[in-house]
Amino acid sequence: MTGTAADTTAVPNPREAGQGSAADDTGTQPVVFSVRNLWKVFGPKAERIPEDASVTDLSARELREQTGCTAAVRDVSFDVRKGEVFVVMGLSGSGKSTLVRCLTRLIEPTSGDLEMDGEDVRAMDRTALRELRRRRAAMVFQHFGLLPHRTVVDNVAYGLEIQGVGKSERRERAAEMVDKVGLAGLEKRRPGQLSGGQQQRVGLARALAVDPEVLLFDEPFSALDPLIRRDMQEEVVRLHREEGRTMVFITHDLAEALRIGDRIALMRDGQIVQLGTPEEIVGSPADDYVRDFVRDVPREQVLTVRRAMRPAEDGEATDGPALTPDTLIADAIEAVARSGGPARVVDDGRCLGIVDSACLLNVVARIPQPHHDAPGEVAA
Repeated sequence: MTGTAADTTAVPNPREAGQGSAADDTGTQPVVFSVRNLWKVFGPKAERIPEDASVTDLSARELREQTGCTAAVRDVSFDVRKGEVFVVMGLSGSGKSTLVRCLTRLIEPTSGDLEMDGEDVRAMDRTALRELRRRRAAMVFQHFGLLPHRTVVDNVAYGLEIQGVGKSERRERAAEMVDKVGLAGLEKRRPGQLSGGQQQRVGLARALAVDPEVLLFDEPFSALDPLIRRDMQEEVVRLHREEGRTMVFITHDLAEALRIGDRIALMRDGQIVQLGTPEEIVGSPADDYVRDFVRDVPREQVLTVRRAMRPAEDGEATDGPALTPDTLIADAIEAVARSGGPARVVDDGRCLGIVDSACLLNVVARIPQPHHDAPGEVAA
């Protein structure tokens, strides 16, 4: 509920309710995946492409014409930190699904450095790689891959069975995961008796059952109906809020990326064209491609009052509703409308600035803010 003139409780960003966003402290958390200068090239003599300076700057079309090769992932670097939802987004053919498969070497990278928890993934032998895939990084695919002759609980327990976990222990763990994803009471049904959304929940429960450090999602909801898809997005947000598990999520849907991601890497032709928080992607697009991508996004549902606040003017009252810096513009507009006057942006007992209807609407309408010095701090 938003604040009123008499309300001094700061209004939070709903997406960060409860546990908070991993993006808040991304820079302080340990690195889970470290990717540096990663290439995946398909075609003849692919290993030569990343080392050949005469072709590395060619466009995708020129590279194909001159070498017969396709660079699905092209000199990509990023870190995924513990506890964050890292989204890789792009249109079909951008390289996002190839990239996530490279993380566990389901697809073998052509060159570059790839580490998980400081271990060189590219140097792992078959035994270490099998351990990585079975226990440390679980994949949730678009196609559920459920065993049709097995019940829900036995499908969920399958990964534990492969690990050699005893029957009673794995069934107990599987039952817990079935309940966690909202399928209690359906344990004895078979996949053919479930809806698409329910089948995807079984796939999610199966991945959770092995208690992986990282969940890797490869466009898991793209085949689902819109309402079911939204339910599954909410399920991912809820699970992340409750468990804080690291997630890498692949999608072509910008709304989905903005909804669930702490940070987003936007890909085009195998390259990352911008990496940032949802607010950074929408509020400060890196180029015309990103700008066109986010053009129709409701800015008030993504941007926060950080982009709208101004310093308090001399003699201006500062007893309006208190908002946190992460309050969405949409919620701030409601708070200002209810109070009939400006609101304070407050952090740790300090007033960082003021927002009123004019500066909030300017952000929504993409009207440049009047120049102000950086907001000062006054007693809240």
